[in-house]
Amino acid sequence: MTAHEPAHDGTAPDTGPAAPDTGVPVTQATADDQPRYEPPPSVGKLFFWVLLFVLAAVVVVAGGVYFT
Repeated sequence: MTAHEPAHDGTAPDTGPAAPDTGVPVTQATADDQPRYEPPPSVGKLFFWVLLFVLAAVVVVAGGVYFT
């Protein structure tokens, strides 16, 4: 009996425990079996994060100057 044949009594063979359902869909590989990645962020979004980081650095420096 192989794994694809039903048991003689008509029940399916026990293939072991099932994989847990993580809720994350399985992604399909592309035609050449290369994994797919997210596209890079747009220039505007990248500029926003850089600006936010610079603003946070300015706030930290200004706070350090003010409280000393």
